[in-house]
Amino acid sequence: QVRLVESGGGSVQAGGSLRLSCSASVSTYSSVCMAWFRRGSAEVREGVAAIQTNGDTIYADSVKGRFSISRDKAGNSIYLEISNLRPEDTAMYYCAEVLVSSRTRCRLRESDYVFWGQGTQVTVSS
Repeated sequence: QVRLVESGGGSVQAGGSLRLSCSASVSTYSSVCMAWFRRGSAEVREGVAAIQTNGDTIYADSVKGRFSISRDKAGNSIYLEISNLRPEDTAMYYCAEVLVSSRTRCRLRESDYVFWGQGTQVTVSS
């Protein structure tokens, strides 16, 4: 069982920046996809970015150019740098993880992911 813990959320004004962090309780030598999802007013959990152990990344079209996902060398943690925040970015942001094969390309499908954190709230005021 993998426990994921998110941090870094907060209340910011539009145009500001935040850095979200997600730490995994278990370090694995296998390949994983780790991703950030968010649930805002629409009550639908939307995938925003994912990163594979090999460094490949994928982003939702709605966040390209403003969101940047990265991981630490140990593979235990991922980060989401969010710049030029907009009120519509207001949401609970969740970290998720799934073990994959080394050739797997990560997707932003909620059903792909097995382990989930409790979320960190991001609130953007205009």
